Amino acid sequence: MNTRPIHVIGGGLAGSEAAWQIADRGIPVILHEMRGVRGTDAHKTDGLAELVCSNSFRSDDSEQNAVGLIHAEMRMAGSLIMRSADSHQVPAGGALAVDRDGFSDAVTAAIAAHPLIEVRREEITGLPPADWDIAIIATGPLTAPALANAIARETGTDALAFFDAIAPIVHFDTIDMDVAWFQSRYDKPGPGGTGKDYVNCPMNRDQYEAFIDALIAGDKTEFKEWEGTPYFDGCLPIEIMAERGRETLRHGPMKPMGLTNAHKPDEKPHAVVQLRQDNALGTLYNMVGFQTKLRYGAQTDIFRLIPGLENAEFARLGGLHRNTYLNSPVLLGEDLQLKSRPGLRFAGQITGCEGYVESAAIGLLAGRFAAAERLGEPVSLPPKTTAFGALLNHITGGHIVSQDEAKRSFQPMNVNFGLFPPLEDGALKKPEGHQGRWRGKEKTIAKKRAVTQRAKDDVAKWLSSAHSTLAAE
Repeated sequence: MNTRPIHVIGGGLAGSEAAWQIADRGIPVILHEMRGVRGTDAHKTDGLAELVCSNSFRSDDSEQNAVGLIHAEMRMAGSLIMRSADSHQVPAGGALAVDRDGFSDAVTAAIAAHPLIEVRREEITGLPPADWDIAIIATGPLTAPALANAIARETGTDALAFFDAIAPIVHFDTIDMDVAWFQSRYDKPGPGGTGKDYVNCPMNRDQYEAFIDALIAGDKTEFKEWEGTPYFDGCLPIEIMAERGRETLRHGPMKPMGLTNAHKPDEKPHAVVQLRQDNALGTLYNMVGFQTKLRYGAQTDIFRLIPGLENAEFARLGGLHRNTYLNSPVLLGEDLQLKSRPGLRFAGQITGCEGYVESAAIGLLAGRFAAAERLGEPVSLPPKTTAFGALLNHITGGHIVSQDEAKRSFQPMNVNFGLFPPLEDGALKKPEGHQGRWRGKEKTIAKKRAVTQRAKDDVAKWLSSAHSTLAAE
């Protein structure tokens, strides 16, 4: 055991994962978490890895989806976050969704039980002192003002910011199931599912039009002190989507495709609102894609216009909070170290990745890099052909032509196939016995499978060569 500790600031998904990876290399960790001493505007508990927004880790399909691929790579790397998510999954069609309280409790218990991890409940108000020679800042989108100001002074730039919105949660027993029905889109069962994993509330054309009118006219929260701060397009408030066009929602979170009304199978819905199970008991359901900045009174009035939710009671209403992130291509090196201060790394959403698993994955990498540095090993970067490497490359500027471009263009990003390098010539082959041209989406499916298989092969080689106790057995 190497007795000199590494300090991790922030006990969210990225910080918890970083601490876990470091400790499992035999290195002591001091994990600093301010909740319990000081709260945030969005968190409700002092549990580690609390899920603030959705309870979904999104697609778990590791053959056809880049998010599912990063799930697979994290499992191969011994991820605490993925282990806890898998242990507390709730049905969600093709997605991996979790009981948010059970998930946080599992991460908190695992961290507390690890003999090499010490959790200190305290607010860190400045950059790590000099005697913290190796440290990781993983304070996430809600970094406290004192620390954010210290980071800004060190980097010489203001932190960028955007808005994230939160969707409401409904008590299941207040949903009218004589109107709503259970079904996953296209009856897809997904991990732990049955093909009937979502509650679906149908709308006809008139109901949809009235709902759009109400959204646009609804009383909204204004944030004048943050004026000019952009929304993250992957988490737009529903009323903002409605303002962009009356059909936007019907082709987005309210699309009716792949769904058949169990009560009226001959009537095709014009639009459908879906709710996804939010806890293991099945007593709470969240409104999928219904992030909002509507004021509380307007939310209850407008959302009760939805058929099946006329008498809905809300366990939590929607809200809006600010995210902060670094201009990482300018400020961070390939191994996530701050260029102006060797030994200090950043991880999670503050680096400019977006999404639960993306944040945890960058925490995993930062933890591994910090552990290698402490052990005197060379820092081994994951291949750019992997989901790990593709996301890391985006964050640290691999897609940037110039520093001026980095200053203009860097924005938060989910993992996606557009970040991966193209397949090598000849890598895409037709299945044995296939005749003639590709049919329909065959080539797209084959390409995704080739990219994901290449990634799994390459991440396995990287893990086995990185001298890690966490490599896949």
